[in-house]
Amino acid sequence: MKYLLHSVAFLLFLPVFSKAQESNYTKAKELVSKMSFDEKIDLVVGMGMKMGAMEMPGGAPNVGQTMDKVPGAAGTTFAIPKLGLPTTVVADGPAGLRIEPKRANDANTYYATAWPVGTLLASTWDVKLVEQVGKAMGNEVKEYGVDVLLGPGMNIMRNPLGARNFEYYSEDPLVTGKIAAAMVNGIQWNGVGTSVKHFAVNNQETNRMTVDAIVSERALREIYLRGFELVVKEAKPWTVMSSYNLLNGTYTSQSYDLLTTVLRKEWGFKGMVMTDWFGGKDAVAQMKAGNDLLMPGTPAQRKAITDAINNKTLDVKVLDENATRIVAYILSTPAFKNYAFSNKPDLKQHAVVAREAAANGMVLLQNNAATLPLANAKNIAAFGNTSYDFISGGTGSGDVNEEYTVSLVEGLQNAGYTVNADLKSIYSAYLYDYKAKHPKKSFLEEFVNPTPIASELLLEKAVINSKAATSDLAIITIGRNAGEGKDRVVVNDFNLTDAEQKLIDEVSTAFHAKGKKVVVIINAGGVIEVASWRTKVDAVLLAWQPGLEAGNAVADVLSGKVNPSGKLAVTFPVKYEDEITAKNFPGKEFKEKAVTGFMGQKEIPAEVTHEEGVYVGYRYYNTFNVKPAYEFGYGLSYTNFEYKNLKLSGSSFKGKLVVTVDVTNAGTVAGKEVVQLYVTAPTGKLDKPAEELKAFGKTELLQPGQSQTLQFVIEAKQLASFHTAATAWIAEAGTYTVKVGASSLAIKQTASFTVAKEILVEKCNKVLAPAVTINELKK
Repeated sequence: MKYLLHSVAFLLFLPVFSKAQESNYTKAKELVSKMSFDEKIDLVVGMGMKMGAMEMPGGAPNVGQTMDKVPGAAGTTFAIPKLGLPTTVVADGPAGLRIEPKRANDANTYYATAWPVGTLLASTWDVKLVEQVGKAMGNEVKEYGVDVLLGPGMNIMRNPLGARNFEYYSEDPLVTGKIAAAMVNGIQWNGVGTSVKHFAVNNQETNRMTVDAIVSERALREIYLRGFELVVKEAKPWTVMSSYNLLNGTYTSQSYDLLTTVLRKEWGFKGMVMTDWFGGKDAVAQMKAGNDLLMPGTPAQRKAITDAINNKTLDVKVLDENATRIVAYILSTPAFKNYAFSNKPDLKQHAVVAREAAANGMVLLQNNAATLPLANAKNIAAFGNTSYDFISGGTGSGDVNEEYTVSLVEGLQNAGYTVNADLKSIYSAYLYDYKAKHPKKSFLEEFVNPTPIASELLLEKAVINSKAATSDLAIITIGRNAGEGKDRVVVNDFNLTDAEQKLIDEVSTAFHAKGKKVVVIINAGGVIEVASWRTKVDAVLLAWQPGLEAGNAVADVLSGKVNPSGKLAVTFPVKYEDEITAKNFPGKEFKEKAVTGFMGQKEIPAEVTHEEGVYVGYRYYNTFNVKPAYEFGYGLSYTNFEYKNLKLSGSSFKGKLVVTVDVTNAGTVAGKEVVQLYVTAPTGKLDKPAEELKAFGKTELLQPGQSQTLQFVIEAKQLASFHTAATAWIAEAGTYTVKVGASSLAIKQTASFTVAKEILVEKCNKVLAPAVTINELKK
């Protein structure tokens, strides 16, 4: 029996905004006309923020408004009661709502769900499932009295060391845009908003407030802006957050070309733009650029705008437009509609959704001799600190105050396995002692001076040998964490530590001597080195950072209750030096120009030149024949799938092309398959990657022998490249090859079609050009 799955990739349309949204703008314009000069300025400058006991004042002086409506939220907007405009609340973050669980004079506790991180959700390649996660996440936003969730994060994973990669989705703009659109649609289904971030080219934390990202117009359009364009057109987020960095010499929050010409005029965005917290340097330039709301707001920003209006260097019409967009946003919020939030979202049901999503995004990297699923192993020896202290998600604003995290050993025990008690006692005592010596810090203290994770416990060989004699199987968990403020490093982070390598060596030697298997679980938000040790073990499961139901979800996959169907949305290199961006990440610093910045921190001017151009991730590896450890789109299953009957709607392109392919479960257990469609373009005026992802879909759960027909629609924009000289998206004439497969390298079926003559798909504005020549990589 066959089923039809429609997966329409890119839609070439300007957003169709509802009459209600247009009415909001009209009403907002009328309300702004009734505001005083001071009230307009109050509106565009945020109300400040609280970090624990420390309060940072916002732009409005002594107004008696509070930032305590939702303790732990990131910021609020100014209320104008005489016009019926309430304070609205915005809160982090991309992996779940971040609020304080405890409140003054309140015995209740207010937890939120720690959802699987962005890297895991993208690895599901399942837009329906991600939308369900978004709906549940948005329910918590609404029921806790928040109006906008500051997420999703959707920057490109340019380099494996990017500290916030766990918040993001992929190295590929199509996956990024589609998964982000699903998340935004899910969250906003609740009548609350999102703020997609960080717009744009915020791909590192090193010198994040000062780094100038130097990018060619083509790479910018094809790689770094494309995902944002997709989410704006397909999901209509309420707000967009400008990033900290400069882009080709101008702070993004001060770039009219980026925020008005591209975002609003070219893409049709009708919502509000806000800064990242304390982003940019010039409040007046931000107003002129179209950055409506300055967050969290400072008295200095208020003064700068006031002075500029008074000395006529800022037209009051600009201020009116900024204020109008903010009011239009307010009119859509639960706060304006007086929604009686309950403070009681259904966290138990949300945990069920989180567990399902987590299991569906885990990637089976290696499974020698069908080690998994666990068939006869009942007594398990769990090694590695992280087996007992599993990491649910990353740090910084992407962190969540969840009620619990199910550890790996708890998940195994819940699934009916027996975990070696002696090992559990040894590791638990070690971790308890470490935490006692490193007590929990405040958010700000942790941000400025992160607590290092405990060094991997070194066990005596005799202990390991005894467990090999009495246990059926060994599991080793390798844990990594990172987040806002500081990028990762190669030594002892991307690469395993000496202690971790020794643990793998000794456990594998001992268990293999007894004819027993060893499984490694990777509990990380981003990419790590695997090539040096994977041959020593039997199976490797990439669990990512799976949220609060972590251990239960891992056990679901290990036991076979869930057949793994995750695929990599980011490439795993053999070694860090194979990564093309390693040559210039995180860029050059100009220490002689350092100044003292926010909260006394040193700010060092810096720049990073994107010399790889469009050759980011698999575009580089595949084009230049650099063999990765695991390629983009890779992932194993407990079954296998056959691809047949690839058909195109025609041999020549006539406005669109319909592609269908049959996928059959040829194995013995039920499973899902991620089907990827790549296109190889003809070599013409531009250098082109060997292939680029143009569409994808995921089958339903197919029983053994069951088939499904997947359908993809390819339109002209997907075939086009950005031609800098023409300032346009152009699909060149020639022969195009469609490649459908299980990964970027595991191509199962191919077909070709022709474009008879060059197609001018879309003319753009000449903006955002770098001021310097970039020596871009070419074939």
